[in-house]
Amino acid sequence: MAISLNKLKSKLEGLEIGSVQKNELLHEIEKYQQEVADLEFQYKRISGDKSSLYTLLNRITEDLEEAMKQLEIEKEKSEHLLLNILPAAIAEQLKFKEDIIADIFPEATLLFADIVDFTPISTQLSAEKLVVMLNDVFSAIDELAEKHNLEKIKTIGDAYMVAGGLPIPRKDHAEAIADMALDIMGMIGQFKRQSGEAFSMRIGIHSGPVIAGIIGKKKFSYDLWGDTVNTASRMESHGVEDKIQATGETFNRLKDKYDFVTRGIIQVKGKGDMMTYFLVAKKNH
Repeated sequence: MAISLNKLKSKLEGLEIGSVQKNELLHEIEKYQQEVADLEFQYKRISGDKSSLYTLLNRITEDLEEAMKQLEIEKEKSEHLLLNILPAAIAEQLKFKEDIIADIFPEATLLFADIVDFTPISTQLSAEKLVVMLNDVFSAIDELAEKHNLEKIKTIGDAYMVAGGLPIPRKDHAEAIADMALDIMGMIGQFKRQSGEAFSMRIGIHSGPVIAGIIGKKKFSYDLWGDTVNTASRMESHGVEDKIQATGETFNRLKDKYDFVTRGIIQVKGKGDMMTYFLVAKKNH
């Protein structure tokens, strides 16, 4: 555009017209030249600003994408930690439900396992060896709980609590607990042979209704309450070394599929006289 106006200006200067008219035309051409120059300058500046804007937008987009990636990583970490302390079904509820989470399960089977004479054993081992031993044993029991699709509730010192039939109900909750109890006894025998550690476990199981729910605000805990919990705990504490003691309720559910030995009536703290049985093995059909 600037070149065309310059050519036009040169031609105009060569024309034989009045000086006044020629000066006016030349003035107009110079004015247009200045306007074109201003427009070209503004265009370059806008183009530069546009390029800078694109660069800035790209940088912001990249920063946002990186922030989203980090947010997703942290979200996955949080969900993983949550699943380590809560059942998956309960953790999912907790994401969308802020009020109290509590359920009644009419049918469930609970298992308590405990290391016999743990206190004397703990005095004979260093702190490190004791923790390593407990970690090895309870990690193996964790794997068995996962194998049988059962819900670990908690560990208390040297005691382990697991439940079948919750938080997702299942008809075979007693069978799954029985299979896990037998596997625990087999695992403990193998562990003793490999480690040389002289210890045994007692296991108690009982079936019945339970209340389950979340307690705590900062450190969540999924726990169980009710007479079934107390009775299952008593089956362990009133049990016998290397034995799986079951109540009549659990025995009646399993007697057609599993072999039992009748222990007889025992005095149970807080319960009085109770008929109990030792779970021995699964029947071969």
